[in-house]
Amino acid sequence: MVTIGLAVLLAVGLVVAKISQRFRLPSVTGYILAGLLLGPTGFGIITEKSIGHGLDHFTHIALMLIAFGIGEHIEIKKIKVYAGSVFWTGLLEAIGAFSMVSFTVFILFQITDALHLGEWLFRDQLVLSMLLGAVSVATAPAATLMIVRELKARGPLTSSLMAVVAIDNGLAIMLFGLVLSLSHQIIGQADTPLFVAIGNGFLEILMSLILGVISGLLLEVALRKMADEGEMMTAGLAILLLCNELAVYMHLSPLLAGMAVGFTLVNKAERDVRVFRALNSFEPPIYVLFFTLAGSHLDIKNIGSTGLIGIVYFLARICGKMLGAQLGTRIGRAAKIVRKYIGIALIPQAGIAIGLIFLISSDNVLSVYSSIITPVVLTGVFLSELIGPLTSRFAIINAKEAIQTEKTTEKKQLCNGMTEKECDQFMRSEAGVAILPWTWGKLTPVKNPKNVVVFGATRRHTVNGIARIATIFAHHYQATPMAVFIQPPGTPPPPHNFEIERKEVETMGYKLMTEIVPDSSIYSGLVVAVEYNNAKAVVLSYPLHDKTSAFPEVLETVASHVGCPVIVVQFYGVLHTERILVPVIDMTDLEEVYPVVLALGKVGEHQITLLYMMTSDVNQELVHSKTKEISSWLNRQSEQVPILVKPVPTDARVKTIQDEAENHDIVVMGAIRTKGVRKFFFGSLADSLSKNLRKPLIVVYDAQKNTDVT
Repeated sequence: MVTIGLAVLLAVGLVVAKISQRFRLPSVTGYILAGLLLGPTGFGIITEKSIGHGLDHFTHIALMLIAFGIGEHIEIKKIKVYAGSVFWTGLLEAIGAFSMVSFTVFILFQITDALHLGEWLFRDQLVLSMLLGAVSVATAPAATLMIVRELKARGPLTSSLMAVVAIDNGLAIMLFGLVLSLSHQIIGQADTPLFVAIGNGFLEILMSLILGVISGLLLEVALRKMADEGEMMTAGLAILLLCNELAVYMHLSPLLAGMAVGFTLVNKAERDVRVFRALNSFEPPIYVLFFTLAGSHLDIKNIGSTGLIGIVYFLARICGKMLGAQLGTRIGRAAKIVRKYIGIALIPQAGIAIGLIFLISSDNVLSVYSSIITPVVLTGVFLSELIGPLTSRFAIINAKEAIQTEKTTEKKQLCNGMTEKECDQFMRSEAGVAILPWTWGKLTPVKNPKNVVVFGATRRHTVNGIARIATIFAHHYQATPMAVFIQPPGTPPPPHNFEIERKEVETMGYKLMTEIVPDSSIYSGLVVAVEYNNAKAVVLSYPLHDKTSAFPEVLETVASHVGCPVIVVQFYGVLHTERILVPVIDMTDLEEVYPVVLALGKVGEHQITLLYMMTSDVNQELVHSKTKEISSWLNRQSEQVPILVKPVPTDARVKTIQDEAENHDIVVMGAIRTKGVRKFFFGSLADSLSKNLRKPLIVVYDAQKNTDVT
C-alpha cells in the first residue's frame, strides 16, 4: 500500500503542479492542492489509516535537503554588505509575529467565547496565546527555497530572504523553547528554573550549529576524493542523513544542523559546491512527496469553530512579520528593494510550525492546549501555504531577481495580459509577427551579378522578412534576390505586384528580380524557378501555427530536387538578428551552417554564439580540446566573423537550446533531412525545435549533404 501511495502522490502532485503553472501559480501550491485532493479533505486516498507512517522518512530527508539548500544561500562574502539589515530584519520580524499573534489572540479570547474558554483560567489563556505566538515565528524554508529555485532567483532580496529565513527559524526554535519553559513556570509545574531553561535553549542552538559545521567539514574532506557526480550525491546524502539522525538522537535541531552543513561548504575558501548540484537532481521527487504529504495532512473538516481563531492567527502573523520586517530593514538600512518586498516574502509557514505543535502535544503538562493549538495553526498553515508561495513569487519577480522571467521588452508589450499559452499562440500568428525596419546601412551589390537567391512570395504577412533574409544571402553569394510567385493555370496574376518585398530589398540597397511561374504545384514551380535561374539558395517561410499541413511535403519535394541549400525561416514575434545562437552537435553541422552564419555576420555587427553540444559524461579536458579544435577550424576559414565558442555538456538538447536562446534574438542551425524509418526512430532536432522554440529560427537543409534512409 505504501508503494501505491508513493506512486499516487508523485503522479497527482506532478499533474496538479503542471495545471497550477498554467494559471501562473507556483509548483508548491499545486503540490499542496494535490495533497488536499488526496487527503481526508478530498477523496481520502492518502490517510494515516491507509499508509500509516510509511512515508515519514521522505519528510525527514526533504527537511534535511531543504535546510542544506538554505545554507548554500548564506554566503558571507555576498551577505556581509547587508549583514546588519539581515540581523535586524530577522530579529524584529520574529518579535513582530510573536507579539502581534500573542496579543491579538489573547484579546480575542477575552471578547469572544467561541471556543468555550470561559471556564479556563486567565493563566491558561495567557499560555495558550504565548504558545501560538511562538509557533507563528517559524517561516517555511521549503516553500521559500523552492520558489527561489523555480525562478532561478539571484539578487539582494533573494540573498537577504534566505538569510532571514535561516535566522528566523533559529529564533523560532529558541523562542519556542523559552515560551515552553515560561509556560511551565506560569502554570506552576516547572522542573527547572527559567534561566536554566533559557540557557538550555541557547545551548541546543549552539550544539546544533557545531554538529552541522563538523558534518560540513567531514563532507568537504570526502568530496576532495571524488570527481563523479553520482559519488558526490551518494556521499552528500549519506552524511546529511547521518547528521539528521545524530541531531534527533541528541535532541538537537536537524534543521539548524543542515543549514550549518551548507553554510560551511559554501564559505570554504575552495568553495566546491558541486555536491549542491548533484543533490539537486535527487530533490524533485522528494519535494513533490514532502509538499503533497503536507497537503494531505490538512483536514479542513476538523477545523470547526477554531477556524475563526486560525484566520485571526494567520492575519496577525502576516501583520506582525511585515511590520517587524519593515522596522528591521529601516534600522539596518537595507536596500530599498529589500525594504519594499521582504515582508510579503516571509508569509509561507509549514513544516517547522507543524513540528512545534507536535512537541506541544507530546508535552505532558501542555498537551491539554494542543486540542486548540493544532487546528488553529493548521488553519494558518493551510492559508499560508496557499497564499504564501504566491506572495513570495510576486516579491521576487517584481524585484526583478527572477532570471527565467527576464523576457524582451517587445514580448512583454505584445503579450500584456495574456497567459503563457495565449502568448505563444499569438507570437506564432500573423498578428504577433513583426518585422522591424532595416537599421543597418545599405549594402553594396556587385556589378553584373550572374546568380540569384530565390524566395517564395506567397505568404504576404512574412514576405518582407523573407525578402530581408534572402537579400542577406544574395549579398553573401554575390547574387540578386528574386521573388517567385507560383500561379496556377486559369487564375489571375497576383494583385500586389511584389510591392512589399520590392520596398524591403531596395531599402537594403539591392534591386529585386521577380518571376511569376505558371504551375499547378507550388513545389514543382519552385523547383523550376530555382533550377532555371541557377539559384545559389532558396529561402522559404515556415507557415504559422494554423497553416502547417502541406509545408513538410513542399519542403521535402523542393529540398530533394534542387542542388542548392534550402533555407527555412520560422517567424516568432519580433524579428531581430543582432544576437545569433548557432547550436551544433558535430563538426559536420558546423560546416553546413557556417555559410549562413557568415552571411548574417557580414551585414552588420552581430554577437554570434556557437553552442557546441556534447554528451554530459565528457570530462573537462575533452571540453577544452574540442574548444581548441573548433577555434582552429574557424581560424582556417578564408572568410571569418567573430564567433564565441561555447561547448556545453548536456543530457537534453532541445531544453539546452531553449534555455540558451532566451539570451539571443534568433537561432540558426543546420539539419539533415530524414524520413521514413530513420525519422520514425531517431526524430529530427530541427523539427522538435520548430514546435518548441520561442524565438525566430533559421534552418539550413544542404542538398549535397542530406542522407535519406527509407
